[in-house]
This record gives sequence, C-alpha cells and structure tokens, in this order.
Amino acid sequence: MRIKGFQGTSLLDFPGRVSSLVFTGSCNLSCGFCHNPGLVLDPDQYPDYPLDDLLDELKQRRSFIDGVVLSGGEPTLATGLAGFLEQVKGLGLQVKLDSNGLLPQVLSSLLGRKLIDYLAIDFKTSPSRYNELHTQPVDTAALLASCRLAIENAPEYEFRTTCVPGLVTEKELHEMGRVIKGARRWVLQQFLPREQLLGDAPQEAYPVAKFAQLRQVAASYVEQVEGRGW
Repeated sequence: MRIKGFQGTSLLDFPGRVSSLVFTGSCNLSCGFCHNPGLVLDPDQYPDYPLDDLLDELKQRRSFIDGVVLSGGEPTLATGLAGFLEQVKGLGLQVKLDSNGLLPQVLSSLLGRKLIDYLAIDFKTSPSRYNELHTQPVDTAALLASCRLAIENAPEYEFRTTCVPGLVTEKELHEMGRVIKGARRWVLQQFLPREQLLGDAPQEAYPVAKFAQLRQVAASYVEQVEGRGW
C-alpha cells in the first residue's frame, strides 16, 4: 500500500465525524476538472508516506478523530488496500472511501468484509459521456454496478457530482437521476476553476441561481440533495 499524502483533520469530508485524510496516487480517469492532478499524472513526484508512521499517527489521534477518509487519485487501484483498511478498523476507527466506481469488484469485496462504513461514489456526468473523461474508453457497466452496490450494500453512502458547466447540465442530471433513483443522498458540488486542472476545463463556475435549478432536478430522483461549496 503506497500512501501519497496524509493531512490533518476534517469534518466536511466525513459527514458528522471528525476524520483524518489519506491520499493514494494514480487514477483510471483523467478528468479535465480534477482537483488533484498531480496524483493522477505523476504520483511518483510525491514521496511515499511510511505506512507504519501513518498507523502510529492514527493510533495517537484516536482520542479526537472518529475515522479515516481514503481518497486520491483512485484508492481502489491501490495494492494492499484491504489489508490497510483492516488495520485502520483494528484501531477502532471508521472508514470512508472516495471512489469513481470503476472497480466494482474491489468495492464489493471491501463491503463484504465490512471494511467500509461510508462509500462516496463520484458520479461525474451521464454514463453516455464518460468517454470524455479519459483517453481510453470507459467501462460504464462497471460504474452502474458500483451505483447499485452503494445503494444496496453500503452502510452509508452518497453520490457526489461536481457541477462542471457544459458537462453537467439539467439533461445530464436527469440521465444520472434515473440511474440512482431512490438513493438516499446526492451531493452537488460547486466547480472551482483552478490553474492546475488537467486538460481543457471551463474558466467559470455556475452561478448560485443555476445551482437552484440543478438541485431541483436532482431532488426529483433521490431522498436528499445537498449543495457543497455553493
């Protein structure tokens, strides 16, 4: 297991719980709006965080954190992921996993072993447009399988969509909503233009008034819609 980053504590990233953030490198997508492009394009530019040191720090933090958020990059690509999560759970900490959902077999195994307490699936746009997110064809059947896994098997979960102008419109949200209809929670995140984005990405975000329209569309498919960063 190669850890590429370890941050302090956060409440936002694990709803209702104080958590430590852990990052892995590499990804099986190359989204133009990625907020961690270095972890995608060249993860080896970052030194590995010693695993024993990380576990020792988490052990010391147990008195004031509730869990660990594992993000990336794409954590399900990491060798030794299950073993690492077993050690985290052995510390009495909860686990939130952020994933793009393209490796449902990994998610299924982790859920079956009760190593995930909260699963966040980044549902980026309508499945028909996923090939725009990578240099190679994307297996959208895998994405759909992970969506069902989250709804049917995850103890807690959310679907998370960054509202990138042009990529996420009302049309795409309707198509996405039909995939996750009946889900508990859908988080719509504000897109933040940044210089370090991969590829070509919009230079401006949607105005708040537009978000209200997008949120109304999403609310017609799921139990709860949350806005983040608006």
